[in-house]
Amino acid sequence: MSEITLIGLNHKTAAVELREALAFTAEESANALKSLIGNSNNKIKEAMIFSTCNRMEILFISSDKSCRASQSICSTGSSNNTGSSDSSESTDNTGSSDNTQVVINFLSEYKKLPVIRFQDSLYIYNGNDAVRHIFRVASSLDSMIIGEPQILGQVKAAYRLAALNKSSGVVINRLMHKAFSIAKKVRRETGIGDNAVSISYAAIELANKIFNDLSERCVMLLGAGEMAELAVEHLISHGVKKIFVANRTFENGVLLAKKFNGIKAVYGSNRSCAIQEFEHSSDMVQDSDNNSRNNKDNFSKNREKDIVNAEAVRFEERERLLQEVDIIISSTGATEYVLTAAQVKKSMIFRKNRPLFLIDIAVPRDIDPKINKIDNAYLYDIDDLQNIVDDNMEERKKEALKGERLVDEAVIKFEKWLENLDVVPTIVAIKEKIEKIIESETEKTLNSLNLREEEQDAIKRMAQAITNKIMHDPIQFLKNSGNHRDDVFYLNAAREIFNINNMNGD
Repeated sequence: MSEITLIGLNHKTAAVELREALAFTAEESANALKSLIGNSNNKIKEAMIFSTCNRMEILFISSDKSCRASQSICSTGSSNNTGSSDSSESTDNTGSSDNTQVVINFLSEYKKLPVIRFQDSLYIYNGNDAVRHIFRVASSLDSMIIGEPQILGQVKAAYRLAALNKSSGVVINRLMHKAFSIAKKVRRETGIGDNAVSISYAAIELANKIFNDLSERCVMLLGAGEMAELAVEHLISHGVKKIFVANRTFENGVLLAKKFNGIKAVYGSNRSCAIQEFEHSSDMVQDSDNNSRNNKDNFSKNREKDIVNAEAVRFEERERLLQEVDIIISSTGATEYVLTAAQVKKSMIFRKNRPLFLIDIAVPRDIDPKINKIDNAYLYDIDDLQNIVDDNMEERKKEALKGERLVDEAVIKFEKWLENLDVVPTIVAIKEKIEKIIESETEKTLNSLNLREEEQDAIKRMAQAITNKIMHDPIQFLKNSGNHRDDVFYLNAAREIFNINNMNGD
């Protein structure tokens, strides 16, 4: 019977320097998979490499069950798996099987890094623990930021690469498709992706609460900090079309304005939208919380289209623009306040007390905190936003518990499917199905004929003999496994041909 094993390290068990040293590019993954599967000296029949900035993992299927269930706990992996159900998974890096050691040695040789440099950071999962880990990773339950949506696309890309290089087979194919299915189910049936968990997106959630509809709002960006830019991108994704960029260095403001110009905001019925950029798509940075931009359903509900108009202005014009804008995002790095309470209070006369939302992401702060005492002026600094993020992260962790339950249910179903790939259950299932069909058809025929009892018995014996003869060759083929054939492939093919998997509700 095939054994599923996964070895790897991630942000919990290894420092970034080690993760960098063991990371695989797409080209390296393709070459490594070919070398690993093409080696006739090992029993690795299927393999997949998953490598991102936060993890490197090798999933492989060996042709026998020499990989034993692990009893000892990897010290590093165990101590870092706090707060998740991974703590119940067994990890072993002290007494791995021959097949596992083959893969570890292969990794060492391919990356030209001694095993001793990374063995203490490895986690090793076998059997159901490996299946559970794959399901948790795909569902973003094991991510640095729980619920982030990018991980599923990264897992799909890794599987696609394995399939293209013919290193995936029956087991990995089934496992990964089930992983994709459970990941979608977790996101659909839990709130794991709800609530902002980044500073920039938390700011936009607050703006939505103040203005309800951001599509007619005007934004002024002070400075050019990375978080401020990301916040503007989120605002654009919520329909904002007019942006002023005020930078101490006017030329830098012009360049930044160009970055946002030419973006098409596409609104859906729920006022969320997707962002499409005509000429500057490589400049856009997507945030993990902005799921609506990647939601294809929104494209079918489009109601209107507008082009973002971003304009660079002199930094000295910021006070005049206080009368015009609705949202200000500041990240200048100045040592003194670039907006004072007096300036904002004066602008309120001309604004006729229209709400003004200010986001100060700078440290030290750019905006005078006394502004919060002015009616209809709402100022949030980075500490305010971080508190919101922390609260939201706790909510996601609560929702993750529901996801863990869904994963556990999926692991049990997959285990049943894998067990059914064994020879005896497959033969029994096929034989029972054929016998049931022949028995049913025989009864129909006998009921339509007026035969004596001994004649009916003769027909039933003949039907049983036909069943045995039909089953003889398939049974012999499935029982007589060869040294150089993929038994799992043929067992799965037999189950598919006779539609056994659907009979079992898989």
